Order: sequence, then structure tokens, then C-alpha cells
Amino acid sequence: MADIGEAAEKKLKSRIRKLKKCNKDEEEKVKFFNQLGLSFTISLPTKNPEKQEDFIMLYTTPEGHIVHAEYSYSEGEEFASMDIPEKDLKVIIESFSDYELKLLD
Repeated sequence: MADIGEAAEKKLKSRIRKLKKCNKDEEEKVKFFNQLGLSFTISLPTKNPEKQEDFIMLYTTPEGHIVHAEYSYSEGEEFASMDIPEKDLKVIIESFSDYELKLLD
């Protein structure tokens, strides 16, 4: 069996080829992205990241609608996770409304 690193590299290349194909063919893009939901992890800054971390996980439909959101917090080996209520989720969405994915110059 191939090394997991080699398998990951091969799979990434395959995914990039598929995304390039989607970028060139709208029908292919619709078909591919119709199967795809996204998940985002937002790591929140902490004063002592070696001992404490917290983050927000968002799960979406292919259209970008949030279907589930949770908050996780850890201190050392201890970990807690909880659902984020809709009223709090609205605050998070507003906070990131100007966020855009792009490459650094």
C-alpha cells in the first residue's frame, strides 16, 4: 500500500483537476457543487494558545446556508463543545460579512 502522504498528494492532484474542469464547464460545476456542502473552522485568538483554544465550526449546504454551527473550547486535555443558538449565529455571520477568500499579494 502506498504511503499516506503519496496517496494524499495523488488525491489532491485529482481534486485540482476536477476543480479546473468545473471552472471551465458551468454544467460540470453545477453537478459537482450540488453534491458539496462546506465546513469552516474559525479559530478565535486567545492569550495563551498553548494552553487554551476555542473555535467555531460552521456546516453549510451547497448554497451556503448554515445547517449546523457549534462552538468548541479546550484547556489542555479538557474539551467542551456546544451548539450555537440562532440568535448568536446571526452575530457571527454579521461579524464575518465582509470576509472574502483571496490569495496574499
